[in-house]
Amino acid sequence: MTSAHPAPPTTPAPASPPVRRVRGVGRVLIVVYGVLALAAVGRSLVQIVEKFDEAPIAYSLSALAAVVYVVATIALIAPGRVWYRVAWSTIVFEFVGVLVIGTLSIVRPDWFPHDTVWSWYGRGYLFIPLVLPVLGMWWLSKHRPEAATR
Repeated sequence: MTSAHPAPPTTPAPASPPVRRVRGVGRVLIVVYGVLALAAVGRSLVQIVEKFDEAPIAYSLSALAAVVYVVATIALIAPGRVWYRVAWSTIVFEFVGVLVIGTLSIVRPDWFPHDTVWSWYGRGYLFIPLVLPVLGMWWLSKHRPEAATR
């Protein structure tokens, strides 16, 4: 026999809000990444437009750094697991780039007749390109997104 009154529909429990990385130190980190992105984009555009033929490798690397900073800034702001992974990828790529280009610019200065954003570990940017990814990786490790609820 069936009941005359159907059971009330069950509603799923409300999902917990995503972990936001845009608070406190995270906000400062995002602002610094944003400023560095703007500076790197501006620098690389001027270099490429005005004197690309003088140092095409260095200026192409500056453009690559600019793209990395723009993507990292967006990824740090955007919520979710995918953007979290993008943030990790770009920041690790940035750190490796700073170490490799920084070392090569010292060991083989003839390869870099003009500085890139990452030359000499970012000395033209007060070594912020060397320190920033370390802080970014630390911040991301402390602010993992929640696992999806089932």
